[in-house]
Amino acid sequence: MFELSTLATYVAIVLGLFLIPGPAVLLVLTRTVQGGRKTGIMTGLGIASGDFVHALAAAVGLSAVLMTSALAFNVVKAIGACYLIYLGIKALREPPVDPALPKMPSVSAAKAFWQAIPAEVLNPKTALFFLAFLPQFVHPEHGSTFLQFAMLGLIFVALSAIYTTLIVVSIRPLGRLVKRLRWLGRWQGKIIGSTFIALGLRVATQHR
Repeated sequence: MFELSTLATYVAIVLGLFLIPGPAVLLVLTRTVQGGRKTGIMTGLGIASGDFVHALAAAVGLSAVLMTSALAFNVVKAIGACYLIYLGIKALREPPVDPALPKMPSVSAAKAFWQAIPAEVLNPKTALFFLAFLPQFVHPEHGSTFLQFAMLGLIFVALSAIYTTLIVVSIRPLGRLVKRLRWLGRWQGKIIGSTFIALGLRVATQHR
């Protein structure tokens, strides 16, 4: 269904985006510091579950769009390209962020899991990212578009769960590393912005 090069590119881009600290990573770090590894891992699994909801919604919605009109699908992809470039420009213009973890009340591991799901599901940026990102790797000539969307979404969810779990397990050495890399907070917006702009330009110039 997918060419090996396509999957490799998709995984590489997803992993690259994961390496840029975001709200999900901050939530996992905060919960881990407050409640320990179990709470941190359950928070990561909750975030992955929220990503699964977004992936399923994208699979159902975008595959329906493709079946209805190829023109509509191309419009979706064009809007996605513009959105990614917009995110990149916005990130480039944002001031450096405070690397300190936010203050949050401690919760049990189970509660942390259930709280992380709606936090991710209700994140409009995540929904728009799935709508803009997944279509770039779906090719109708390779089979069912729904299955392609679903598979890409499940890969994203699996990588998300693995990544957050690794963060929790490695939080102590990561904490020492972050203290040494204070410059990352100053350059975070530039890195994120450049990544999204590059991806947006790739989408804009891509031919089906």
